[in-house]
Amino acid sequence: MSKLVVSILIVLLVYTILPTLMVRSMGRFGVYGRGKRTNGIALTFDDGPDPEYTPQLLDLLQTFQIKSTFFVLGSKAEKYPELIVRMHKEGHLIGIHNYEHWANALMTPKKVRRQLDDSVTAIENIIGVKPVYYRPPWGIINIFDLLLLKRFRLVLWSLMVRDWSSRGGKERIKYRLQKNLKHTDIIVLHDSGQTFGADHNAPMYMLEALGEFLEECTRRGFTFLRVDKKLDKV
Repeated sequence: MSKLVVSILIVLLVYTILPTLMVRSMGRFGVYGRGKRTNGIALTFDDGPDPEYTPQLLDLLQTFQIKSTFFVLGSKAEKYPELIVRMHKEGHLIGIHNYEHWANALMTPKKVRRQLDDSVTAIENIIGVKPVYYRPPWGIINIFDLLLLKRFRLVLWSLMVRDWSSRGGKERIKYRLQKNLKHTDIIVLHDSGQTFGADHNAPMYMLEALGEFLEECTRRGFTFLRVDKKLDKV
């Protein structure tokens, strides 16, 4: 292995791999994902808003009277402000997921901060509330992002069901939700199929699976909380 390759690997290890592994494995330093959690399931949705699927999702959540958390892209918030307004009016929490769906590992600290600043500005201009909850795309950070914990609450997840793929349809998603569910989970789902690696129609299967999953949860008496309410109880 050449010295150049070794140097690149060391830089990656220090810049992004070790910090990402640290925050994923520890519910500490203001990071919330796999650490101590109170009872109550938090439904969270990434990559939206989407003009086709987000309204259907909001209708479904309204049917079950569930409040959730949306980690939105600032660029899409600006494009579909009416959906951000609806989320807010219906009692959901709005967090940010970068301005564009870019991994922090591939950006300089300055560019990450611009992504966040632009997203915060977009949301605040629409609903008059400054978002403080943040989920980086793919849950990947760089070492300088640890400084963001003074400004944001970094929220990861404890259950992911790969709902960005259409393979296996709703049955695969529903099976993974039910098989691995805990009363304390933070579940990440996706209400848009427009990001890299996602199937465009995948949210359709997510919505079908989620509807049946929520019916089962209702029968079992599960409680659902917004991320901020869940954090307040820890």
